[in-house]
Amino acid sequence: MEVGPKGVIEAYPHRNKESRGFFISFEGTESSGKTTQAKQLRDWLESQGFSVILTREPGGTPLGEEIRSFLLDHSNGEICPLTEAYLFAAARAQLVMTIIRPALEAGTTVICDRYIDSSLAYQGYGLGVSLATIWKVNEPAIDLAMPDLTFLLGSGALLQSAMKKEPEDRIEARDSGFHQRVRAGYVRLMKRFPQRIVWVDTRRGVAPTACDIQRKVAGLINL
Repeated sequence: MEVGPKGVIEAYPHRNKESRGFFISFEGTESSGKTTQAKQLRDWLESQGFSVILTREPGGTPLGEEIRSFLLDHSNGEICPLTEAYLFAAARAQLVMTIIRPALEAGTTVICDRYIDSSLAYQGYGLGVSLATIWKVNEPAIDLAMPDLTFLLGSGALLQSAMKKEPEDRIEARDSGFHQRVRAGYVRLMKRFPQRIVWVDTRRGVAPTACDIQRKVAGLINL
């Protein structure tokens, strides 16, 4: 399902007006460099005098980390796609309610390594759960806490896999068809939400990529 019912995916919210802090997320396939760049951005913003929280999904809270361990454990085999979507949403709700929402309301900048776009790409496009269902499950979980800016990272063509190592977890170990659908899903999300999702080619290396990201963020926060 490409889009949800009228008012669901089309009305994808941008920013909760009550938020005082900025919210930035990083997305991409495995080994895309997003975790490294999220840390680089945190360090740069802190050097500019900003209060920053860096977190990740799934995880970021004690409960979220327990859910993460379960979801990524090879021994759990194939979990029902809908069950997987609900587990990611549960970890997200805990993170939003206890970390992200309070930080934004306090004026702190939040950087998150993966967020709801991962659910749309992995459980939606990758596993076939309808986007409308994923949104319905996640709408109360995110409590209107949507990123102001999302960086989608990859090396070269987005449809080219960035994975060059043995899979480390249950999701990485899925077949190439799954990962191709995920990458194609990210392309669709980027085209659907170009005002929020920015493609960043990481082929030039860590430092030049970090500079590109910093310029985009500087424009967002008027530095």
